[in-house]
Amino acid sequence: MSTEFQIPELSDPQREIEVLRRQLQDRGAFGELVGNSALMREVYSLVEQVASSSASVLITGESGTGKELVARTIHQLSPRRDKPFIGINCSAIPETLMESELFGHEKGAFTGAASRRAGCFELADGGTLLLDEIAEMPALLQSKLLRVIEERSVRRLGSRQEVGVDVRLLAATNQEPEKAIGKGSLREDLLYRLNVFHIHLPALKDRKEDLPLLAQYLVTKLAEKHSRPARFLSPAALSALEFHAWPGNVRELRNVIERAVVICSGEQIERHHFAPYPIDQRERLRNEDTITFPVGTPIEEVERQMIVRTLRKTKNNKTRAAELLGISLKTLHNKLNLYRERGQLDDEVERSFNQNRER
Repeated sequence: MSTEFQIPELSDPQREIEVLRRQLQDRGAFGELVGNSALMREVYSLVEQVASSSASVLITGESGTGKELVARTIHQLSPRRDKPFIGINCSAIPETLMESELFGHEKGAFTGAASRRAGCFELADGGTLLLDEIAEMPALLQSKLLRVIEERSVRRLGSRQEVGVDVRLLAATNQEPEKAIGKGSLREDLLYRLNVFHIHLPALKDRKEDLPLLAQYLVTKLAEKHSRPARFLSPAALSALEFHAWPGNVRELRNVIERAVVICSGEQIERHHFAPYPIDQRERLRNEDTITFPVGTPIEEVERQMIVRTLRKTKNNKTRAAELLGISLKTLHNKLNLYRERGQLDDEVERSFNQNRER
């Protein structure tokens, strides 16, 4: 009797992970999370590790970095993928309605409760519940949430009956958890329950190398959304985007690109399509700090111009200039002595040279 060996089939989450790995290798994207930087690859690795478990996850990061996308990706790669994913923003719901939203209510539990209503925990039963901006939840409700997590059951407002729930809990905040505890906006014991696994999303300014890939991804996606032909970013437009600080992170970038996609009449998005956002102005400011050298410029001349321009930028603060140039203060003074002997200092730098050298 012969025995036939069969290779076990991959489960749906495992198959999905393999697809996303190939997507990351080919296009630098992990589902709807886009970026190929070391910081984002670390995020993808953490998502893979935690997705198959039932552990609670705390997702941190500045507003607009994509915390909900991470939560949805975790759900999609989990065994709960075929069950509901429910998200609730704790900062967007009035305190008087928050408890009903989370736990539900019975008919007549309060004025306006015309019928029984299931809360988010019941709606997410078997699936995943995301509590976004958890540090904005009222303190009293945080204590009730802690009880629900411990007992795995909820009680609707106006009811005496406990309803068992099976929910994978994810939480997100744009605050630093320790600071939120310090100022009393987040209970320490609740943090311990939620922070079984921690994923931090980097700000866009900290992963600028991802911006070209991310920007073109958004252009393509938003062109499809608004039934526009394929669009491409011009080099000047991309340069302006790369310079911008993006305090609103990916959400701000999406808004800027969405407007540009809608108003652009040609195939190529130019810098002027970003108006009225102040990106053009920021790009011009950058040009003031840029030096262009013709090919073949002697290295000594490149060095001299960089030193002189940096001194002007720092208003002749030699200590600061040396720090920016990555040289010692002594080396800077030696270079300036040499340029003065050769008559290669302009009047402004010459006057400053004879002033206090430790300024």
